[in-house]
Amino acid sequence: MIPDFEVTILGNTSSIPVHGRNHTAQVIRFGQECLLIDCGEGTQIQMRRYKIKSSRITHIFISHLHGDHYLGLMGVLSSYNLSKRTKPLTIFGPKGLDEIITTQFRWSNTKLTYPLAFVETKADGLNRLLDHPRFIVSSFPLTHRLPTTGFLIQEKKGLRNLIKEKLAERKIPLAAIQSLRRGESFTGKDGTYYDLVDYAHPYHSLRSYAFCSDTRYEPALAQYLHQPTLLYHESTFMESDTARAEVTFHSTARQAAEIANLIGAKSLILGHFSSRYVDLAPMLLEAKSVFLEAKLSEEGVTYPIFPKDERHSK
Repeated sequence: MIPDFEVTILGNTSSIPVHGRNHTAQVIRFGQECLLIDCGEGTQIQMRRYKIKSSRITHIFISHLHGDHYLGLMGVLSSYNLSKRTKPLTIFGPKGLDEIITTQFRWSNTKLTYPLAFVETKADGLNRLLDHPRFIVSSFPLTHRLPTTGFLIQEKKGLRNLIKEKLAERKIPLAAIQSLRRGESFTGKDGTYYDLVDYAHPYHSLRSYAFCSDTRYEPALAQYLHQPTLLYHESTFMESDTARAEVTFHSTARQAAEIANLIGAKSLILGHFSSRYVDLAPMLLEAKSVFLEAKLSEEGVTYPIFPKDERHSK
């Protein structure tokens, strides 16, 4: 059984929440594990609206300290406290975020009911943040007006699914089954050889998700990202506003598509739309002129991340 790997968009606007769009926030679910990436204003309201079980979130990742990416964090943390959460929570974010959290809780005289840990991120290369038994989360630098990181979630190989018909044909020792599940052929004490190819289904292609929040067009991302299954890349502006994108250290939809091509992404989701655009259809057309597998992020929509060999069969 291949574990679910999916992204739910809670917010996809840039600095001003208008046109029914909210600030950046995404929930990543891998199996039973839930992660929150960025936490703009209104995130907990969006989680309730779209029936996200916020209590299942164990790690929060904040890309940078512009308000539209973290101002909802204190509300989420406070609600956890009011609901008497006891499960530990870890926050990964830039220098200064721990001080912001500590200051607000100190002046509100809040005593947390759950253990809260903070890990400072560095915008100086590819850095492993979380080594989970089923996936790895790393940060990588983006080019913005203050230290900013993207996040890369990479699936690890799990146990192999064995071919039941083959197992039924002969009595196979438990040690052999355990070895085959780990992806290893096995030779018994009596010399009997159990070939992995004969007893296990082929392992699906490993999946990955790359999150690029606020960033100027940056081809150097290719040194950190290689053929992600799904790429989320900010597309604040259209090509007619390229000069504005350059000044504000943001990207256009076409530039996001060019990055998707450059790194060999399988699919692209656009987001972080400027408030100047009510209709986003022209933005999608600009991206699709470069990268056909581009789509607009939609709030409340969950995007499954399928292995590349199954993506078109679902």
